[in-house]
Amino acid sequence: MEPDLPGMRAFVTAAEELHFGRAAARLFLTQQALSKRVRRLEEALGAPLFERTTRTVRLTSTGERFLGPARDAVAAYDAAVAAGRGAVEPLRIDVYAERFTPLRVLRETLARLPGVRVELSMRNGLATALPAVESGELDAAFGRARDIGRPWPAALAHRPVRLEPIHATVFTGHDFADRSMLRVAEIREAGIAMPDPGGSEEWRGYLTRLSDELRVPVRFTEQAVGGRDYGERIRREPHAIGVSEAGTDFPFDDEFRLIPLADPTPLHLWSVVWRRDNPSPQLRALLEALPFPVPPDPADADVWLPGPDRKALAR
Repeated sequence: MEPDLPGMRAFVTAAEELHFGRAAARLFLTQQALSKRVRRLEEALGAPLFERTTRTVRLTSTGERFLGPARDAVAAYDAAVAAGRGAVEPLRIDVYAERFTPLRVLRETLARLPGVRVELSMRNGLATALPAVESGELDAAFGRARDIGRPWPAALAHRPVRLEPIHATVFTGHDFADRSMLRVAEIREAGIAMPDPGGSEEWRGYLTRLSDELRVPVRFTEQAVGGRDYGERIRREPHAIGVSEAGTDFPFDDEFRLIPLADPTPLHLWSVVWRRDNPSPQLRALLEALPFPVPPDPADADVWLPGPDRKALAR
């Protein structure tokens, strides 16, 4: 059989997502076009690669055997194309800040893209990074693509990449320091105290929506200068909690604690943003490889996500 790179790329992406809609979104295809590519590959192989029902997508035994070599073939092709083009400019990408999820997502994705190089920027807010994406100074930026303090720029596109639970942040000596979990109802009296978000208007908007919809008071203190200053401001709060995503990497000692929130668990949605007319093949490869999060069930009352963020996941 002749090599079928489009089919293998469609198969690998669908196998990673186990969801044809999300796989199609990653490849900028319609779901019908992706299914057609996979079906053509299955016909060439003479065996089905997926078992699909109305609720689930699973690999067949043939699909499981084929996945590793197919992934290697796609990666080898991408690396060969990059080498054939010679030296290329690295992608300039803003990851918000070092301690948050986008840096981990980017690192995991680049491990599968040996031909893609990046230069990092950390502007501590999508709202502050957007002008640089608009002007072409940045190729892409990560952040919450809602509540940016102005209308969304028509030249920019965005799509979700990761959902992260929000946890309480406290230090030893805090009223809740010994808890393994906190219910939202338990923090309503103490409230949330957070350093002012500064240029991160989208984070301010998220916290305002959380306060309004979950009835938890939010108080903004002075703006923190760096991670350690942020920690010191949280340390000064013996009753109110701070909040941050579950995977936050804080440069603090063992006194710092992240405590899961429940009933409901607040979720934060990270997206990637880029110029629609950016012609970079490296950028296209990165956008195709980035994950697409599994949307929460709309009927699930155990999680909370702002309405605009839910709409971004409805694909």
